[in-house]
Parts: sequence; structure tokens; C-alpha cells
Amino acid sequence: MTDLPSTGLTPRQRLQCTLSHRQPDRVCVDFGATFVTGIHVSIVHRLRQRLLGESDYRVKVIEPYQMLGEIDDELRSVLEIDVIGVLPRKSIFGTVQTDWKPFTMPDGTPCLVPETFNVTPAPDGGWLMYPEGDTSVSPSGHMPAGGYFFDAIVRQEPIDEAKLNPADNLEEFGPLSPEDLEYFRQRKAWFEERNGFGSILIIPGSALGDIALVPAPFLKRPRGIRDISEWYISTKTRTEYVLAIFEKQCDYALQNLNKLIDLFGDTVQVALITGTDFGTQRGPFISVADYRRLYLPFHRQINELIHRRSCWKTFIHSCGSVYRLLPEFIAAGFDILNPVQCSAAEMEAVRLKREFGKDLVFWGGGVDTQNTMAFGTPSQVYEEVRQRIDIFNRDGGFVFDAIHNVQGNTPIENVESMFRALHDSQR
Repeated sequence: MTDLPSTGLTPRQRLQCTLSHRQPDRVCVDFGATFVTGIHVSIVHRLRQRLLGESDYRVKVIEPYQMLGEIDDELRSVLEIDVIGVLPRKSIFGTVQTDWKPFTMPDGTPCLVPETFNVTPAPDGGWLMYPEGDTSVSPSGHMPAGGYFFDAIVRQEPIDEAKLNPADNLEEFGPLSPEDLEYFRQRKAWFEERNGFGSILIIPGSALGDIALVPAPFLKRPRGIRDISEWYISTKTRTEYVLAIFEKQCDYALQNLNKLIDLFGDTVQVALITGTDFGTQRGPFISVADYRRLYLPFHRQINELIHRRSCWKTFIHSCGSVYRLLPEFIAAGFDILNPVQCSAAEMEAVRLKREFGKDLVFWGGGVDTQNTMAFGTPSQVYEEVRQRIDIFNRDGGFVFDAIHNVQGNTPIENVESMFRALHDSQR
């Protein structure tokens, strides 16, 4: 193994070194590049207040389901973040990032939301959200009173077994539209303007069975199986139906990947393929046999295409205890695991690094958002961050991020302590 010099790496070189399992000059950092490595808009606002003195600045909400705030060039520079990313053209509620308007969170945070971000009061005092902002149809999202993000509203039509058609669960998938392709051309130019940074592209339509997407909060009148419980039951009782969906969805994903690879080329370093969760706090959500039958063949096709046609590394997000599934993820061709939920069963940091550190890049796991960030002291946050860097960053293969998104009610002192520990680790 050849170590790179301790000075002179650009963020893009630092990420490339990390992806190659070589020791970088310092730990590579991502916050804000994806929908699973973000920071809530309320926290981004407070960081700007403290670090940039911008009390009246309105942060853009770039992902309205989880209310994630934009980390722009100025804040990225101050925080010494290495990675930038491109989200799909449409959000989980079908909004697009244009024509921004002012909005205020329940905690008083001023922000900006897209023009089609439309809410009405909910009976509990919270808000109801609508697909594509169309308030004439049933709401597809709900933020409870005093909440910080939305939950999907299940709008399941009665299921007639005799009329079930996999095409109904494929309504949201298909070839990239001319609007999509133009959007991605613009985002390639955005990448190129920031070509010193590491880069990650979220691949649209490649997340098989992602339970956040099954209820289709972006569709005005979803058809098929859209109830969360019913979907999970269907993976056992309607397996052929689910496989038919995955097969066609995978076909579309492969078509679109060929276009995106042609368009982006080596501008992109990482492709985020799926955010489907396979773990609970105590163990896997799915058996190894069921993963092999339902998911692995399609994941392998997607990963093989990317590795054959590009230099991109592939990224799987799966919460919870997935230790027993990690050999399957590797067999499927994934290069990167996120969020590395070390608080879950069998997911101890030292064990993961020892057993899988040569095969997987760990992207996340830097600090526990469920416990330490939310309820710990700044000193506890600081110590955990330093420990995780010492464990995961040895010999490379680690991109620092919290375990999933930093939530809106996280004490700002703990967030500052996290970044202080990051910066101190670089000395």
C-alpha cells in the first residue's frame, strides 16, 4: 500500500484515494451530497448563523420529504466538505427545485421551498403535503405538529387479486424524459464548475422496493400495491408479482444508466444505486435467501453495467443491522456501504472494519445520530467522532458522515463539536 503525501490533495483526489482503499492525507468528508447524508434545514440555518453571521439568510430545502437544507459553496468551504452531489430532478413529492418561495418551519427557522411545495393545515395542527403541489387531490405527506419532516400517507385502493397488474407498480418508472436529460446536462456543467470536489450522482429509478417510495408520494393517484405492510407481505405471498416489477424496473434502470454514463463520463466518481433498507435495529429485515432471490440478480446487473462501462463506484444505503447481508452486497457488486449504523446489532465499528474493510468503503458511521448527537454532550460527540475516524479511516476506505441525516432538533453545540473533532483530526 502506498500512502499519498500529507499535503496537496484536492477534495476530488481525497475521495478517489479513499475509494481506492489508500490512506488519504486526511479523512474525506461528506455532508449534503445525497438524500441520506444531509443536514436538516434548521441545523444548516443555525450553522450559517454561527459560522457566517447570516441571521436572516434563508436556506433552500433541497429535499422536502426530510426537509434537508442546501449546503452551498460558501458553507461547504467553511466546513471543509469534500463531496458534492446531484439529486434527481423531481423530489419524493414531485416538486422541482425552481421558483423558490419563503417558508417558516414550526421551530421558527426561515427557509426557501420550491414553488410547488404546498401545504394545508392538518387536524393535529401539523401540515399536509400534496403530490406535485396539487391541493385538489388527496394529500400524500404529513408533518405532525411540532415535527421536522414528513411521513408518507398511504393511499391504498382496495386490492382485487384477480386484477393485480405489475404495471400499476411501475407507473413511476421509465426512460429518462427530455426534461430529465436536460436537467442532467445542466448538472454535469455544475459538476464541472466544481471539478476539484468529489462527486456522487443519485441514479433515478434504481432503488428496488424502497419503502419510502412504495407509497408513491409523488403520484396523484397511485395504483397497485402501495400500502407499506401489504408490500412487505407481498414479498412473501406475491413473490412473482414483485419479481415482475423488479425485472421491468431494472430494465429501465439499465437503459437510463447507459445514457447517464454517456453523459457524465468520468465527471462522476460514485453512483448511489439504492436506499432500500434491509436491516432493523436488532437484525436483518430480510433473509439471505430472500435477498438472493429478490434483489441480488438485479443489483448485480446494475453494478456490472456500471463497472463495465465506467470508473464509478456503486453505493448502497441500508439502515440497521445488515452484518449478515454484507457478503451478499459484496457479491452483488456494491463498493460502498452507508449509513454504517454502528448502534445496531452486530454492527460494531472495529468488527466491520476488520472483516469488510478491504471490500467495502464505509460511508457514514462517524457519529450516532440516534443517541450521541441527539442526547449526548458535546464532549461525548467529540470523543465518538475521533474514535470512529481512528477505526474507519485507517488504510483509507472511509468517508466521514453521521449515521444518516443530522436531524432538526439536534443541539447545535453537538453539531459544532462534531465538526471541531473532524478538524482536529486533520492536525
